[in-house]
Amino acid sequence: MEVKAYHRVNFYDTDAMGVVHHANYIRWFEIGRVEFLRALGITLGDLMEAGYVFPLTDVSAKFVASGKFDDELAIVTRPTALTKVKMAFDYEVRRAADDALLVLGHTQNVFTSRETGRITKLPAEFYEKLHAAFSEDAPMGAGNT
Repeated sequence: MEVKAYHRVNFYDTDAMGVVHHANYIRWFEIGRVEFLRALGITLGDLMEAGYVFPLTDVSAKFVASGKFDDELAIVTRPTALTKVKMAFDYEVRRAADDALLVLGHTQNVFTSRETGRITKLPAEFYEKLHAAFSEDAPMGAGNT
């Protein structure tokens, strides 16, 4: 299963060399995660109202090619691991015009109590949706491929 989100590179996303600044890719991984959850019917608001947040505990990126101002990017998000206390995703950021691979990435998040800041198990209402999605091989969500 994968979810695809899109982002157009803004001028402020670029550096003095006219290419996308490397730090932006981590922000765009978050866009991918949020869209992945939204495709499952889970919003960040739902999780926060229920008392859960999921901070990053690991992030990596391998830069393959440069993005530039006004490129439309496809952020492909694939789930790779899920337990009741953490989840992980792999990402591909591609230039939509020619499907050129720009960046490969990986993140891991832990489910944390918003109130205490301690790692906690995700309740069944969220975990079951995630578990089903992490087990699927097919793309999901309207407009995603």
